[in-house]
Amino acid sequence: MSPMNVLFIVVDDLRTALGCYGDENAISPNIDRLAERGMRFDRAYCQQAVCNPSRASVLTGLRPDTTGVWDLKSHFRQELPPETAALPHMTTGTHFRRAQPDVVTLPQLFKQHGYHAQSVGKIYHGSPDMRDPESWSAPTLYEVVMNRDDSYVLPENHTAGEFPWPGPKMAATENADVADNAYGDGKVADAAIALLNALQDRPFFLGVGFRKPHLPFSAPKRYWDLYDREAISTPDHPEKPTGIPDFAWHQSAELRGYADMPKDGPLPDALVKRLRHGYYACVSFMDAQVGRVLAEVDRLGLAENTAVVLWGDHGYHLGEKALWCKTTNYELDTRAPLIVSTPGQARIGSTEALVEFVDIYPTLADACGLPLPAGLEGVSLAPLLAEPERPWKQVAFSQFPRPWFYQGQPEVMGYTIRTRDFRYTEWLDFSSRATLARELYDHTRDSAEVVNVADETRYADVVREHHRLLHEGWRAALPPL
Repeated sequence: MSPMNVLFIVVDDLRTALGCYGDENAISPNIDRLAERGMRFDRAYCQQAVCNPSRASVLTGLRPDTTGVWDLKSHFRQELPPETAALPHMTTGTHFRRAQPDVVTLPQLFKQHGYHAQSVGKIYHGSPDMRDPESWSAPTLYEVVMNRDDSYVLPENHTAGEFPWPGPKMAATENADVADNAYGDGKVADAAIALLNALQDRPFFLGVGFRKPHLPFSAPKRYWDLYDREAISTPDHPEKPTGIPDFAWHQSAELRGYADMPKDGPLPDALVKRLRHGYYACVSFMDAQVGRVLAEVDRLGLAENTAVVLWGDHGYHLGEKALWCKTTNYELDTRAPLIVSTPGQARIGSTEALVEFVDIYPTLADACGLPLPAGLEGVSLAPLLAEPERPWKQVAFSQFPRPWFYQGQPEVMGYTIRTRDFRYTEWLDFSSRATLARELYDHTRDSAEVVNVADETRYADVVREHHRLLHEGWRAALPPL
């Protein structure tokens, strides 16, 4: 029997804004159909809610404190500052490592075992020197199919790639009556289809990275027209919560960097509606490109021998808690879609089990019968694919630094855990590891996470138990196998 192929689809900034996840706004028929033939993980959590750390974690099978990637510019193979290497590691009890120069990444593992590993679009984050050539059998198709200008087609928004980006003319949304491949994601789908045709006669690991619904919310007019703006729901709890530590919230600087956004203060209702409309239009645009790629898999007769995984690299705020974009430890940012479909899968449907994105690496290796490298920090989800109701992890771990920075050592790190009924966060001084603040949210009463009950006497036992779970780390939370 020939080796099983892998189609590895990652979507930038995609929260669970999909019909298959119960979002009544979303029009996402293609991803919904994928979910109908696979396993939808309803409680899947990234390890850090921003692109580079999340993707580095998934692709190495290691957590952010092990890769040393907490920002947008660090690479997991690069040396870390000596002072960082000496700090205690929250989730293992050991110490931070200086780098992972010899790590075998997920696509690299497949390459080592005779697969052609190639990617198109955004798989790793960042500039060409961050895209890890060791991972691939051929150079990634990135600049060939997308660049910063691919986010805009209207002349008034074009800045010819000027930096910093977004530039002074750039709008947060664009609605243009153009073909899908006028924008980057349409070009990614075109290139992915071409690669499927080129690779169909040999085992492949094909990474396909879609940029939307990342800002700017630019999509062809036909996808905007799918929605009635006034019918899209407004944000739940749109005000900044009280009783939270300063570390927990931010000023939504990513959104406010666009030329047509207010630099401070609340966003007018009409603007909130436009932005939410734009986000959902981009979801539908991206969904259509996913559908094109999956249709080609079917047309070529590859479906019966190709595992498909689709995941969003982290969640997203759309005005909830007066937050926009990502970079928090809240549920809306740490939870994201994960769908796995493998040929001959014993069960299809969904599972409420707590899973982590660091589990994707061992799951795909397991599905394809490849040996796991030593040191992976996740666990294969194969047992859940066969028995989605079985007991699983007690805890999912995430983290985020403050202040948000581009390279170097943070001042404060927030470590957060999700259990069945609670989210608990400790904000630690990064050097001394002293606890600076705590948050506890009771999801049985407050699924929006707007009431911090960490200091309420009636939750004292819950705080103690979650402090224990957090500090015992991920190894103590592994599922019974």
